[in-house]
Amino acid sequence: MPPIQPTPRTPPYAVTIASSDSGGGAGIQADLKTMTRLGVYGGSVIVAATAQNSRGVEDTHVLPADAIRAQFDALADDFDIGAVKLGMLATAEAVETVADCLADYDGPVVLDPVMVATSGDRLLAEDAIDAYTDLFAQATLVTPNADETEALTGRFPDTEAARHAAADRFFEWGADAVLLKGGHVETDDSTVTDALVTPAETTTYINPRIDSAATHGSGCTLSSAIAARLARGDALSEAVERGIDFTHAALSEPAAVGDGAGSVNHLVGGDWAALDG
Repeated sequence: MPPIQPTPRTPPYAVTIASSDSGGGAGIQADLKTMTRLGVYGGSVIVAATAQNSRGVEDTHVLPADAIRAQFDALADDFDIGAVKLGMLATAEAVETVADCLADYDGPVVLDPVMVATSGDRLLAEDAIDAYTDLFAQATLVTPNADETEALTGRFPDTEAARHAAADRFFEWGADAVLLKGGHVETDDSTVTDALVTPAETTTYINPRIDSAATHGSGCTLSSAIAARLARGDALSEAVERGIDFTHAALSEPAAVGDGAGSVNHLVGGDWAALDG
């Protein structure tokens, strides 16, 4: 039998600039799993390594600025980067380094301003918040949850007026659009409303609220899913809708791993019978 000849393919390429979650539910690991599931080849720039499991974060080691920059330069020198996702950046120096790395990048950037882990552990130094606001000027989309929105803008986005006031603050910082996530907003009904706000319009996405404590990695999954869809060429509103759909599905069939509450399931929709094999 003659040898099999490879069939080269050129998948879309996206990069996550974030931190490692050794437990696998969030951070770089969640981003790469999500990108792969959505048909995108993912590269990574690791900002920090965390010693983390399903119960919480036990230790964080932030890489030197030169190591962060070297990773990005290596990727930018070789790959056609279709989109960039920004996650946990940990310190003001790391945020400033990433902003400098992206100065000449003109593709879409999805910025998830990660401040606190699902477990309650703080992931962003206090002095990094001001540096983050400077980074918003390079963002195609910012994806804060309600608590992050309040910490950054002073507005808790539980009403239409508050959402628009908060979005205006992000626009003042230079962001092109903001996705105000509703998962942390308690309502009287059984739905979650996410609002994509641009200077021109607001689009809302309403989904049933999932009664689950296994939400670890949901923010990382959503932002990386949106970045993946942008790398595939989707318009922003379409990328957001598909990203929300994937994250909702991953939340609806959580992964019961570890002794903690569990994680979103990046294998959602897979053939579990075949996997159990």
